[in-house]
Amino acid sequence: MFRTPLLITAAFLVCLVTSAPVTAQSAAQPKTAAAPKAAAKKRSALDKVTMEAYLRHLFVWPPPIQLTIEDPKPGPMAGYYAVKIRGTNGAQMQDETFYVSFDGQKIVRGVVYDVEQNPFKSELDKIRTEGRPGMGTPGASVVLTEFSDFECPYCREEAKLLRDNLLKTYPKDVRLYFFDFPLEQIHPWAKPAAMAGRCIFKQSATAWWDFHDWIFDKQAEITAGNLRAKVLEFAKTKGLDVDQLSKCIDSRETEAEVNQTLQLGQSLAVNQTPTLFINGRRVAGASSWNDLKLVIDYEIEYQKTAKNAGENCGCDVRLPGFAPNQPGSVKPAGALHN
Repeated sequence: MFRTPLLITAAFLVCLVTSAPVTAQSAAQPKTAAAPKAAAKKRSALDKVTMEAYLRHLFVWPPPIQLTIEDPKPGPMAGYYAVKIRGTNGAQMQDETFYVSFDGQKIVRGVVYDVEQNPFKSELDKIRTEGRPGMGTPGASVVLTEFSDFECPYCREEAKLLRDNLLKTYPKDVRLYFFDFPLEQIHPWAKPAAMAGRCIFKQSATAWWDFHDWIFDKQAEITAGNLRAKVLEFAKTKGLDVDQLSKCIDSRETEAEVNQTLQLGQSLAVNQTPTLFINGRRVAGASSWNDLKLVIDYEIEYQKTAKNAGENCGCDVRLPGFAPNQPGSVKPAGALHN
């Protein structure tokens, strides 16, 4: 993960009050009533300059970190607006939503839940799996959505972990879908690889999973310069139409599809790869199999209980100084990764 050294500056304003000596002449002057002081104007978080200064202090985000604050919009809590902010510094990015009281005096940071709904409803409502590579049982009670980057070394580790364990442990209970989330700012061939993979998927969904395993296995050998040639060599071994694949790659035919999954990930506040959603529950960063199994086992049992009760269940680019993970997420032990 790339980090910019933290620069912290402080400006000190000093107010000096001086008293003039009292002379006989001044003492003789008639006293007049002091003019009433004007009431100090309260600061408001609805003022973007005030909000920016407050957030920079809160997160320790000095320049060159850029801060974008959107206009207030109706929020899920009575009496509060929703205000989305984004901090960026080169390849690093962080999105947050704050809730600001109508009078601008109070700021709430967190996730608003409705006890009548699944706590992960907002995530589940956004995720659409049509046209995505998938493995496992269609219609399974537990669905894993993986956002991954073919150039990310931690994604390679998680890919092998899932391929080795998921279906062997859960032959009927799970379904995994793969979503491209190339961090192109720090991984120069990740997006072209994702686009090439989509070209292969158009010809054969089975060959795509072979490509998935192959490109992670050969990750150390691939560069931005040799990616195209190596992908075409791989395609020959799988009996794919190499001419059609070559045209698809050269025309950037699938770029819009990769951009679409990037936008989806951003809307879900994905800021590192790999990131999994297990029935909507975020599992951020590389995880051990025991950690993932714990969540999957819980979801399998929960779905049985919820169904019986008739419920409707439906690599790091984080900015330095940013405090906790999003509420509701599972943070495995260890550092965040890109």
